[in-house]
Amino acid sequence: MTHTPINQDTINAAVWSACDTFRGTVDPSIYKDYVLTMLFLKYISDVWQDHYEVYAKEHGDHPELITELLKNERFVLPPSANFYALHQARHQPGNGERIDKALHAIEESNIAKLRDVFQDISFNSTKLGDEAQKNDILRHLLEDFAKPELNLRPSRIGLLDVIGNAYEFLIKNFASTSGKKAGEFYTPPEVSQLMALLVDPQEGDEICDPTCGSGSLLMKCSQLIRQRSGGKKYALYGQEAIGSTWALAKMNMFLHAEDNHRIEWGDTLRNPKLLDGNSQLKLFDIVVANPPFSLEKWGFENAEADPYKRFRRGVPPRTKADYAFILHMIETMKPGSGRMAVVVPHGVLFRGAAEGRIRKALIDENLLETVIGLPEKLFYGTGIPAAVLVFRKNKKDDKVLFIDASREYQDGKNQNQLRDADLQKILNAAVDRKNHEKYAYLASVAEIAENDYNLNIPRYVDTFEEEAEIDLMAVRAEREMLKAELAVLEEKMAGYLKELGYE
Repeated sequence: MTHTPINQDTINAAVWSACDTFRGTVDPSIYKDYVLTMLFLKYISDVWQDHYEVYAKEHGDHPELITELLKNERFVLPPSANFYALHQARHQPGNGERIDKALHAIEESNIAKLRDVFQDISFNSTKLGDEAQKNDILRHLLEDFAKPELNLRPSRIGLLDVIGNAYEFLIKNFASTSGKKAGEFYTPPEVSQLMALLVDPQEGDEICDPTCGSGSLLMKCSQLIRQRSGGKKYALYGQEAIGSTWALAKMNMFLHAEDNHRIEWGDTLRNPKLLDGNSQLKLFDIVVANPPFSLEKWGFENAEADPYKRFRRGVPPRTKADYAFILHMIETMKPGSGRMAVVVPHGVLFRGAAEGRIRKALIDENLLETVIGLPEKLFYGTGIPAAVLVFRKNKKDDKVLFIDASREYQDGKNQNQLRDADLQKILNAAVDRKNHEKYAYLASVAEIAENDYNLNIPRYVDTFEEEAEIDLMAVRAEREMLKAELAVLEEKMAGYLKELGYE
């Protein structure tokens, strides 16, 4: 097979231009599901078609053998469910119904992998307008994905991860245009990268994100392992409460060839589904998450009687679930190797009452390792600064490192960004675990206790910049010099005015 040159930017531009079909008609938070699902359908159709042609060339005289070989494909594709069959019928009425039937047939043929993945997405929905408008929109969408730039056959793209990269590109762009809804499905890539580096994933690790969104944080961890070892000896686990976002995560995993995953659909706090063989919470080497900030109505009423004893250190407030997510994650760390990183609003560091008691218990148990303050405007849908907390079951010391990384970033018009140098500086400080003037401070539990277990970063990292002393005599001398220069200029100006006839 020959691999024609392929450019990631070209692929990205082609899939993003497909969104023009919906712009002005459908909200981005809705049409993202249609575009991402179509990308998935196009990819598995191109793989199927590519492999079919190879088998046909090798075994053209034995169609029954070709049929059997195709049954062993990663995804089995019924003939009527192929993208190209849908594209061929695009000018006929009923595009929405045909696409929905195709997705249903694909799910039925791959039930172990794709059960319920398409149930929250309907191309036949009235969200796309009346029948005529809907049919026209979907015809354009099918034509956009049939363009030569979106030929995603393995014989063309080789081993490049252009499909997975394009999927991530789309999700990031949807996040930047979806306002507050973006936080439901996407963590900025540099924040995900930072968290992955902090927990240092290794071969053999079981990695979990209990609020996994589209799965990007999990895959930052897996990418680190692959980059370091070249292998895929690890397992990814996740749970997501929103059905359409859970479907994005499943498709995202498959498009990145992350087949060794288990992503569950459900509310992690009310109904955790990642359980072991004894119906207890499954334990993981790594737990990472960017939970919704200060979620209300999280299940407070039943927390006291939680069958998994997650809230034995205290029940978080009724209207703020931040510590509920933290306590869930703490309970799912393996005793020896467990480490976790979680994004939180700054209120988690200093709010009192029940949260203060929980915070004290976690510190006294020597679980909290690092507190990192991040810059403002990093996260989609909110301008507030956040923090990353790192916990570890087997700490090397009994101290807590505070890092103030809030002032070092690339300033964007609407969205700030952590640069590679900023990430490396944070990581170096986290590994070094020493005091760095105006940047990091290693505090003892006694010092934290003196601060009443308040973890507000400015209490530990002094970033105050003293103003330079003003030399009043020098200022007076400069003032006198300026007065003399001004007098000379006034005299010259008077002369010029006199020459021009103005007394």
